Amino acid sequence: QVQLVESGGGLVQAGGSLRLSCAASGRTISSYTMGWFRQAPGKEREFVAAINWNGGSLNYADSVKGRFTISRDSAKVYLQMTSLKPEDTAVYYCAADISRRFYGGVSQIDYDYWGAGTQVTVSS
Repeated sequence: QVQLVESGGGLVQAGGSLRLSCAASGRTISSYTMGWFRQAPGKEREFVAAINWNGGSLNYADSVKGRFTISRDSAKVYLQMTSLKPEDTAVYYCAADISRRFYGGVSQIDYDYWGAGTQVTVSS
């Protein structure tokens, strides 16, 4: 079992920055594909970014390209968010895919473990 815990969320003004972290316990995530997803009120959960096991492959949703950066080390995954917009307001979840495959990390059904989420609120 892998437990994922997100942190770093909060309230920020439009144009500001936040850095989300996802820490894992139970097993090392060093060989897993990791992803970030988000769910805004009244909307379905959507893909934000993904990174393969060694950090060599990255993928981003069009809505965050150029503003968000996903990265990782052996124990954590990070999402650096800059130039935040009110439409970025959502609960952000990290997820782990225990396979080493990487097809972009977009599909939620490929992920085996999920965190409980951290709230990001961007005020205008």
